[in-house]
Amino acid sequence: MTRTVPISLNVNGRPRTVDVAPNHTLLEVLREDLDLTGTKECCLVGECGACTVIVDGRSVDSCLMLAIEADGADVLTVEGLAADGRLSPLQAAFLDKGGVQCGFCIPGQIMSAHALLAENPHPSRAEVEEGIAGNLCRCGCYEQIFEAILATAEGVER
Repeated sequence: MTRTVPISLNVNGRPRTVDVAPNHTLLEVLREDLDLTGTKECCLVGECGACTVIVDGRSVDSCLMLAIEADGADVLTVEGLAADGRLSPLQAAFLDKGGVQCGFCIPGQIMSAHALLAENPHPSRAEVEEGIAGNLCRCGCYEQIFEAILATAEGVER
């Protein structure tokens, strides 16, 4: 019998309590227990960034973080960016600029970009490239992704 541990976390502004196996990652809990499948499972070793979420204001690879480490934390996933059925400006910019080929990497790209813009609302092109360097896109949409992030930054009130 697998032992579970109760954890409490605030996910996308909503308090949640989940019983988790001590070896389960935050990625597993988000996808399997909380049905938040926007966060993607890909490499499982922190190389691709597809599973990027924001935990207490920091972007993290949820495949590398044990769920019990998130006990008491605020977690933001790609589903939490949209409000009232409307995409966030960043999500909309990814669509408008064509940065969403297959779409698999996009949730992680968007979450890394969200963290970057929260820290630096008006990044340079070089800062955008560095800010999402941990996110891989197999379709090669980097130019459109950079454009979407920079367009969002330009739309931010100065």
